[in-house]
Amino acid sequence: MLNLTKLKYFYNPLTLIVSCLLSFSAQAHFQMLYTPDLLHAKSGAITFKMPFTHPAASGHVMVVEKPEAFYMVKKSKKTDLLHSITEIEWESAVDKGTAYQADVKLRGLGDYVFIAQPSPYFEPEEDLYIQQITKTIVNVGNLPTDWNHDLGLTAEIVPLTKPYAIYEGGIFSAVIKSKGEPVPFAAVEVEFMNYVPDMQKNQFAKEPIMTPPADVFVTQTIYADANGTFHFSLLKAGHWGFAALGVGEQKTYQGKELSQDAVIWVEATKLP
Repeated sequence: MLNLTKLKYFYNPLTLIVSCLLSFSAQAHFQMLYTPDLLHAKSGAITFKMPFTHPAASGHVMVVEKPEAFYMVKKSKKTDLLHSITEIEWESAVDKGTAYQADVKLRGLGDYVFIAQPSPYFEPEEDLYIQQITKTIVNVGNLPTDWNHDLGLTAEIVPLTKPYAIYEGGIFSAVIKSKGEPVPFAAVEVEFMNYVPDMQKNQFAKEPIMTPPADVFVTQTIYADANGTFHFSLLKAGHWGFAALGVGEQKTYQGKELSQDAVIWVEATKLP
């Protein structure tokens, strides 16, 4: 995590240029809301895995309480899915930890916007709580419906690009918002899911997809512009996570600082 106090008034005017990336050597925290494919030809059952971990490096798995909320929005209708969550153990290259999964049925064409609101996690090394309100959008039948809707969340990344229809090398654009209002100059951590999740074994793959040239490439850091908008080139096919840090309206929890982050997962597809 970055020091949000120091970043509050920082702005680099070149943030709209993808090549203007500030690299950050420490691994970023990421709440996963992972299912292998975000684009489906037809409806059916899918499974989500929800560890709170460091997906780019198969790092430490943080032990968290059961999510406070889990639901989906389809054609503006909200459906509570908290009952579908079960506890699992997730294994990384470093350790094992409590995580969660959900089995969900998709019925009909369109976009399914899934939102997981985890319980706040206390990070002792930073003496603060972290709560990452996480969004993953799954499409059925190539019929776009809800992917760019603003849900009015306290911390939210609203896509300007279909998150399930991006070619490898394409640009993902989005607006960072809190309760429908853009958050200017927000810091955004970006990670590539470099270790493919094994859905049967509840663990990351043993080998990475690629080897970063240096540790500072593991987590990229960019900044939104004055309108809360950011752009990033997805240079590798696979899943990418974006975490806008500390953008939520709630700033404290149980007497400690709370970083209420907005997270979204998107998928880049290899060119035919």
